[in-house]
Amino acid sequence: MAEIAELKRIASQVRRDIVRMVNGAGNGHPGGALGCADLFVALYFKHMEHNKEFKMDAVGEDVFYLSNGHISAVFYSTLARAGYFPVSELATHRKIDSRLQGHPTPYEHLEGVRMASGSLGQGLSVAAGTALTKKLNNDDKMVYCLMGDGEQQEGQIWEAAMYAAHNKIDNLVGIIDYNNRQIDGDVSDVLSLIDIEAKYKAFGWETIVAEGNDMEKLDAALTQAKELSGNGKPIMIVMKTEMGFPIDYMVGTHKWHGVAPNAEQTEAALAQLEETLGDY
Repeated sequence: MAEIAELKRIASQVRRDIVRMVNGAGNGHPGGALGCADLFVALYFKHMEHNKEFKMDAVGEDVFYLSNGHISAVFYSTLARAGYFPVSELATHRKIDSRLQGHPTPYEHLEGVRMASGSLGQGLSVAAGTALTKKLNNDDKMVYCLMGDGEQQEGQIWEAAMYAAHNKIDNLVGIIDYNNRQIDGDVSDVLSLIDIEAKYKAFGWETIVAEGNDMEKLDAALTQAKELSGNGKPIMIVMKTEMGFPIDYMVGTHKWHGVAPNAEQTEAALAQLEETLGDY
């Protein structure tokens, strides 16, 4: 599967970028960013129809929204590697006057970013509105929205979930990064989601459970989501990931939700990630 192999190569470079960006800034959120690298690469390098010649209205192209904006490093790396802006700009991550702030914002026309995110719970509402607009405009493209699992504790998520199902917004694909980690500990300890798949089904959504750190299985889940579109129901992918994947000292803990690796830790992480496209 040459195509899957190439996606894995790109994901390895994106993960190298994430580690170096967060280390270079001295702060950031490497754990969730590393865990979601496969998804971003699969979307931007295979599943989404998008234009690096960025236009905010996105007519005739698929749209992606990052709701859990603190994992911005993976978003920025993917956009740069996909050609939206120079890869060299990644070196400015979280620096004064950089466009690549800790939480993404369209400020100063940052190509690829259509909403400011970081105040959790808002992305699904924006995505539902965008997807409904596309339907009203007879634009047959898809809208994707990534959220955190801890973010599911926000009430606005469930207002948007009801609205999308009621209005049959069936060109909308929500994705939950289900790593069971949030800043205060395990999601199951902070405020358990119980059976999140059953909840979305009860709200009228189609649901898919996917392995988010297995490119083949993730690719299949995204293909299935597209096949389910147009049938009168929005789609939710419950994407199981490991925070910090595949760095051995990061997985299995919530510690790396918002901590930057030091020089020694960065070196150890990079030793586990193949440089495939060239470091910035």
